Order: sequence, then structure tokens, then C-alpha cells
Amino acid sequence: MTKQWANSLTGRWCFLAFSIFLNACSNGLTVSTNMGSAIWTASAANLSNWLHWSLGNMLLIEGVVVAITNLLLLRRFDYFRLIRNLLYIVPFSYILQGFADLFNYIGVPELNIWLRVILDIIGLFGIAAAVSLYQRANLIMHPNDDFPYILRFRFMHGSAVWSQWTSYIPPIILIIISVIETHQLVAVNFGTVYNILTQGYLIGWSDHHFFSKLHHHLNYKY
Repeated sequence: MTKQWANSLTGRWCFLAFSIFLNACSNGLTVSTNMGSAIWTASAANLSNWLHWSLGNMLLIEGVVVAITNLLLLRRFDYFRLIRNLLYIVPFSYILQGFADLFNYIGVPELNIWLRVILDIIGLFGIAAAVSLYQRANLIMHPNDDFPYILRFRFMHGSAVWSQWTSYIPPIILIIISVIETHQLVAVNFGTVYNILTQGYLIGWSDHHFFSKLHHHLNYKY
């Protein structure tokens, strides 16, 4: 693979397709292990538990709200950006649910706790690597990951760590509200804390080591 091909339009679309598959699969694995999901997925799971809506539907609604928030942060109504966000979240929300069902079917939840911890860590790394890929390809993006990307290059001077931590404030608030209403906490475990502490670092590491020939395509103003 040459650097020229990796950063061509064809290469970027190929990386995007691979990253969507990797992201959905990795998120589904973390849900199935029940050892803690990524913070946005955990917030959707808690909202789903509170409102009694399916996880796929909750992920979709949450994504639409965040997509609109992204436009407010950019201070302009970018129709093209909104469409790109929606193109990602509509299939992704339900593909994730499908992978979670698949991992449940093959018995991941019944594995011993240490194997599930290992699988959860692998899943969380897969999420970070996938986010790094489609942020760099910058064609279409999940609004939950577009959110820290906007923070990163508009407000945080390029820091993947600080932008990621700042972006966790809304889902943490949603989890707290859901727990207050239901007196139950779901999809939050070791992996959630691990995700909060390491996701920014893992994305930054992946930028330089995971298909490193693909660089960031900042082709519009932040």
C-alpha cells in the first residue's frame, strides 16, 4: 500500500468501509462481554433501560441530537455535514445491535470474567482504531466522534486527549439522569472507566501506528 493510494479518494473510502465494520464489531463485542461499553454506547444503553426503547433506536436518536449539536459548535448549518452524519448512524446503530446479538449467540457472555475483560479491552482498542481511521479519512463520520473531532481542531489545539475527555461530559450526564430515574446502572463497568481514561491516547496512538500512511484530511474549516 502506497501513501498516495491510502490518501486517494478510493483509499479513503476503503478505510471508511473497514472502519465502520471494525467499529460496529468492536462495540458489539464490548456490549456482549458486559464488562463495560464505550461511554456513548453505555449512555444509550442506560437511556434504553429507562425509556424502554431498543438499543438500536436509542443509538440512532442520540446520534441525531449530537449531529445537530455539532452544527451549533461550528456556528453554521452545514447540510452536507448533517447528511454525512446521518448516513453513518442509520446503518451503524443496527449493525452494532446485530454484532452484539451474534456475540451473545456464540456464548461470549458465558465466558469467565478474565476472558471477558480481555475481550472487552480488545473491543475498546478496536473502537479507538476505527475512530482514528474514519476521522482521518474524513468522508462520513459518526456524530459522536465528529463531536470530539470538532472540539479537537476548533477548541483544543489538536489534542486528541483533551477533546475526547471533554466530549464525555454529555454522556456521563445522561447516565447520571438515567440512574436517578431507574435506580439501575447498566453497561457501565471496568471497560467504561478504561475507555474514558484511554480512548484519547489510543486514538492518538492509532493516528501514528494503525495504517499510518493515511493522514488527516482537514478539507473544511473548523
